[in-house]
Amino acid sequence: MNAELYQIGVVAIAAGLGALIGIEREYADKPAGLRTHMFVCAASAMLMILGDAVLEKFLEDQTGSVRADPIRTIQAIVVGISFLGAGTIIHHNDNRVEGLTTASSILLTAGIGIAVAIGQLLFATGVTLFAVIVLVIVGHVEKRIARRAKPHLPDKTP
Repeated sequence: MNAELYQIGVVAIAAGLGALIGIEREYADKPAGLRTHMFVCAASAMLMILGDAVLEKFLEDQTGSVRADPIRTIQAIVVGISFLGAGTIIHHNDNRVEGLTTASSILLTAGIGIAVAIGQLLFATGVTLFAVIVLVIVGHVEKRIARRAKPHLPDKTP
């Protein structure tokens, strides 16, 4: 029971870190916001925990070892998240593409969830803070560069 409570705590921490990125995406009015990033991060942590639990449950080798590659769990998460991220990308008729940053933030959020699940909490927190800084500060820099490149466009910054 205590192990399960710990695991719930791990998933909740992952969801909280995902929320930090999701809040910025929500504030920027992007298609994948707070709840999506929370779920992606929490689901990634949960799937990593479940991968370990499945190995333990079905350990049948007499030597007590299982021939399993934990990288496969990560690969499965990345494949699933890639489809979710692809759904946020929009290609317009005038050759504009939107949603790439949101798609990449979803992938990064999945990685943060994996990091939390394997006990890399400080690393996960640092990457989360880095992501929020990139989204906020670099986002403002990009807008300024775009305004200077196209001075005839009105400023859409709130």
